[in-house]
Amino acid sequence: MDLKQLRAVITVAEVGGVTRAAELLHLVQPAVTRQIRGLERELGVTLFERTRQGMRPTEAGTKLIERARRALTELDRARAEIQPAPGEITGIVTVGLLESSADLLAERLVAALAHDHPGIELRVLTGYSSYLQQWLDDGDVDVSLLYDLAAAPPLNARPLVREKLWVVAPPSAGLRPDEPVPFAEVARHPLVMPAAGSGLRALVDAAAAKAGERLDITVQTNSMRLQKLFVLGGHGWTVLPGIGIAADVRDGTLTASPLRDPEVWRALVLGTSRAARSSPAVTAVATLLTTQVHATVHEGRWPSALTADTPPASRR
Repeated sequence: MDLKQLRAVITVAEVGGVTRAAELLHLVQPAVTRQIRGLERELGVTLFERTRQGMRPTEAGTKLIERARRALTELDRARAEIQPAPGEITGIVTVGLLESSADLLAERLVAALAHDHPGIELRVLTGYSSYLQQWLDDGDVDVSLLYDLAAAPPLNARPLVREKLWVVAPPSAGLRPDEPVPFAEVARHPLVMPAAGSGLRALVDAAAAKAGERLDITVQTNSMRLQKLFVLGGHGWTVLPGIGIAADVRDGTLTASPLRDPEVWRALVLGTSRAARSSPAVTAVATLLTTQVHATVHEGRWPSALTADTPPASRR
């Protein structure tokens, strides 16, 4: 098993065919085919199924590809870290952003990194907190924003922000940011909800129990974008963090109000693995991400959010 074989397997899986993979690898097609077949003979398994839609990894192929990606990423990272320019921080860092925060933070982080540490190659993944935490556990992400980490002892967690959840509705509902809506009123409407098992859904379910209300859920989704799309389509109201709907409220696409009776808060933390040694590049990205989060709050671009260092008396 060599690196050329691993790169061939990964590339074929990504593009779904040998011809396109050969173009990307700057090889002739028979060479790529030989690399894959050689690896299959060595391992004694079939790595791909040949279908009308292209090359599809088998179960064995999928397992190999997952680990091969990590191995090649680590080799690329090592190469970048041991060959830096004098005084320059270099390396590859994969950062995880909650989907709700990506629009506001991703470009700012990239711009700040390009200015302060141009030698760092940044890779950005987005998702719900449960996915990001799993990727962090598996080593696919180096540093990530996460929702609360009380139940995740293998991770280091630095508190960053507390924010309220908001009820979100079409423009015709006329919700206002300065007029919080009782949870009982929310429960009287059909609801579009985050998928069961997500941190956001757990908060909404806990608030419903506290208010003694049953929810009329019309559809569940693991996509914040789809939550908002379904609301616009008239399928119900939804509940989202303020950061996820700030732009929509400003341009009048949606209306929203903070929840009350009860208020619902979520805590965001910066998570890193306890098991992995943080490289200078990971430390630099974590520092910049923290700075951008705090700046976004202080600039008033993150609705009803408070930094973790805000005095308790100011949290109302």
